[in-house]
Amino acid sequence: MTDIITHPLAIDGKDPRNTRGDRISQDRYYSREWMQREWDHLWTKVWHIAGRVNQLPEPGDYIVHDFMHESVIIARQSDGSLKGFYNACGHRAQKLVRGNGSQDSWACPYHGWVWSTDGSLLDACDRDDFPQGDPVGKIRLIEVRVDTWGGFVWYTMDDEAPPLLKYLEPIPEIYRNFPFETQVRVRWVRVELGCNWKFSSDNFNESYHTRTAHPQVPPIIDQDHFTSRFEMYPMGHARIIQMGRPSLRDRVPEDQPHPFDDTLREWGIDPAKYATYEDKAMQGWLDLKEAKRKLGPERGYRHFEKLNDEDLTESPFGVVFPNIAFGAGAEGMSFFRWEPHRDDPEKCYFDLWDLAFPVEGQYRARLTETNVEMKEAEYDFRVYTGNDAVADLHDQVVFQDWALSPGQQAGWRSRGYQEPYLAAQETRVRRFHEVLNDYLDGKPPGW
Repeated sequence: MTDIITHPLAIDGKDPRNTRGDRISQDRYYSREWMQREWDHLWTKVWHIAGRVNQLPEPGDYIVHDFMHESVIIARQSDGSLKGFYNACGHRAQKLVRGNGSQDSWACPYHGWVWSTDGSLLDACDRDDFPQGDPVGKIRLIEVRVDTWGGFVWYTMDDEAPPLLKYLEPIPEIYRNFPFETQVRVRWVRVELGCNWKFSSDNFNESYHTRTAHPQVPPIIDQDHFTSRFEMYPMGHARIIQMGRPSLRDRVPEDQPHPFDDTLREWGIDPAKYATYEDKAMQGWLDLKEAKRKLGPERGYRHFEKLNDEDLTESPFGVVFPNIAFGAGAEGMSFFRWEPHRDDPEKCYFDLWDLAFPVEGQYRARLTETNVEMKEAEYDFRVYTGNDAVADLHDQVVFQDWALSPGQQAGWRSRGYQEPYLAAQETRVRRFHEVLNDYLDGKPPGW
């Protein structure tokens, strides 16, 4: 197996001594004052994902990202570049466009002002009736900074925010051999949940809950804390790297089929050749690396040639501060994003995207049962009112997380809740809240 070199910026994410020990107050999960502070000092500072680059192939194509009280348009320009603007007419603030589309210009539905997709004003009714002069040639839409990485379109509302690659550091370097920009979004679901957005930030910054909430995972991914590697990074991001093999302490009953067998068979390995469970878990894991390296390129995974042994089989799960998580596997990515509700601190929106490298045939995300077509998915919005509302997504790991969200929100309001009593493997949870505190105190990292 190739030696793994930990990135020099990585901080041990299992050592509580790498945190300050800030209190994690319960009011941050339901207070409207907290919500306002987050808008003022967090959401208007960070980089957001507006969508995928492949949604904007031609000049005039645009996507809209609505976030709390703001709406942003990102448009492809005639020179191939991308520009972003607040989705508000420069005349009297009417929202210009709703949803994604492709147009040469945007006409305000209120007074008919016509804007170019480069932000300049093309026409206005009664141009000679403005005491301060003809607005055409004078007025422009207000821009936001736009950049791309990983096939995603990013923007920030803060002119002073670090450049995107600095903000994401060191994630782009860690995943430099993954051609994320080629991926197809084969699942595109948004679910409204009845909980604060930080439920997901807490949840995805630890795997301590997995054995209880996701018992289907350990037979496929070894999530034992003593075999995993925990990393935190200076800009507030974090990652856990777990072995892509069964846990040795979580055994599937011998009279039941083992899910790891299907993975081995998929790559031409006979699971019956291993004399013991331990052999299958450990030697099978090594054999899987060899098989992927040998067979991957001929199956269309040309990037396998650039991946190391860890990249080929392990299950790295990263969190981009404050509200993005992704599991970047060799064959595809599970991408999650959670955003606050417009005005209710006890609601949020959760995005589930499955992103596949475009090879022939169908795609099945890791840990799921359902194959999906290798084509761009249509947008699918749900409101979580119980598991029935998302029953067709039952094989998604986050299905079980969604079911926990109402009880978690209720618990945060309980007088029985005190400070969390965190295990060492939950150190990243405290680190998340400390970085959040730094933003709210006007001291974000890297600024």
